[in-house]
Amino acid sequence: MKRSFLKLLSLGGIGLIGVAAGIVLASHFNWMGRTIAESNGANLTADPPSIPREAIEPGLALQKAFTTVSNAVIPSVVNISTTSLITTHPNPLFNDPFFRQFFGAPFGPGGTPQKHVERSLGSGFIISRDGYIVTNYHVVKHATKVTVMLSDKTSYRATVVGKDPMTDVAVIRIHPKSPLPVIQWGESHSVSVGTIVLAMGSPFGLTQSVTMGIVSALKRSNMGIEQYENFIQTDAAINPGNSGGPLVNLEGQVIGMNTAIYTTNGGYEGIGFAIPADMVRQVLKDLMTKGKVVRGWLGVSIQDVTPVIAKQFHLAKRNGVLVSDVLPGSPASQAKMKRGDVITALNGQNVLDTNDLRLRISQTTPGTDVTVTVVRNGHEKDLTVKVGELPEKLSMMGGPRSAPDTSHLDNVLNGIEVLDLNGDIRGQLNLPGSVEGVVIQGVAPGSPAEATGIRRGDIIQEIDRHPVRNLRAYYGLARHIGKKDNVLLTILRDGRHSYVSLSP
Repeated sequence: MKRSFLKLLSLGGIGLIGVAAGIVLASHFNWMGRTIAESNGANLTADPPSIPREAIEPGLALQKAFTTVSNAVIPSVVNISTTSLITTHPNPLFNDPFFRQFFGAPFGPGGTPQKHVERSLGSGFIISRDGYIVTNYHVVKHATKVTVMLSDKTSYRATVVGKDPMTDVAVIRIHPKSPLPVIQWGESHSVSVGTIVLAMGSPFGLTQSVTMGIVSALKRSNMGIEQYENFIQTDAAINPGNSGGPLVNLEGQVIGMNTAIYTTNGGYEGIGFAIPADMVRQVLKDLMTKGKVVRGWLGVSIQDVTPVIAKQFHLAKRNGVLVSDVLPGSPASQAKMKRGDVITALNGQNVLDTNDLRLRISQTTPGTDVTVTVVRNGHEKDLTVKVGELPEKLSMMGGPRSAPDTSHLDNVLNGIEVLDLNGDIRGQLNLPGSVEGVVIQGVAPGSPAEATGIRRGDIIQEIDRHPVRNLRAYYGLARHIGKKDNVLLTILRDGRHSYVSLSP
């Protein structure tokens, strides 16, 4: 009994000590709470830091400009959704009996092509009150159904009026119930690097989106995106779904149409491309009046002037383009232009490269006389050429690139296996008896020739501008080429000539 009492007393003492400690701690935190509350009260009643109006005025003005431009332009920007019926062709591997034994027929009986529906999103902008809209060709390329949603969420079925795959421009039309807000055109040729721009559209289907950036570069070409390229580069965020939307300046004028991005992951990485408004307008004019684009044409194959070509053709400068072939009966042929001419100027203005000449000729009205300045055998002369119309279908080149190496020359021609032309080879390549040269039988992987794209079936007709009539002439010239020498070959492929420079 006594032990039990002492135990209870002990527990009770601990309890009393705990109560006392709690009272002390409570009073302590109560004091801290009053202190914090008093401190907060002081902060709440204190005056906020003063920001001088003049210090933020420029930023507020820019912010107001962005808001004003966005509000003015967004009503003329539309969202485009398309439905396409895509036909998928089976891989020949699927018809292999061994494959079908284990995996069956994935494309049905006989491996027949299968069709499936594909849906995609894009953007566009209104160019007329009665419903004409411009967008990218690739947005409506295979579309069987095109739906346009306006900024007020009204939807319309659209028809494709015209499209131009060479520039990635297309025109579609809706029939609105009332006049539509129209975008204002700007002049892309007056745009400079550093110009502030806004990109508008529906990235990932998120309608009425606006991003801001600057013009990063101009006249971007040789990107492998379209056949005619003269892109405006911008760092304004452009993503899938922005295609066909406008790129506008701070005056609310469209200076380009968003068309592509540079990306390694499928999303925005700071580099976007827009088709210049001047090019878009020129294409639209033909599409809306003729249903197709009419382009000027010289009828020549051209290539850029490399240091090796400049040396071989005795050029003081590397500007201009080399004529590698002249098509029979073409405007260039009628003007006596020759293979090996270097075009340095068009109508007195310097020609920068192949893209520059191709664009300028394409924008010239067929039937127009132009002055083409060429350098021939070291001498400059002017030719008058009546520009023709670009044919709708031009032959395309393709085929395998490499074959085993059986050559042992100690120079850049090492890796090329050649044969004399004979009747069988001429028949296979559809070559007339007047064609002279040697045919490439094989190109070694990793050789200088393989790196340039030379391939089996090409005909070598010249080495360093010296004629190659047969195998004997080929090796006679080849043996005098040094180990570190550059070589210029004249190649005939699919009826067209080109110059290829090989470097060790």
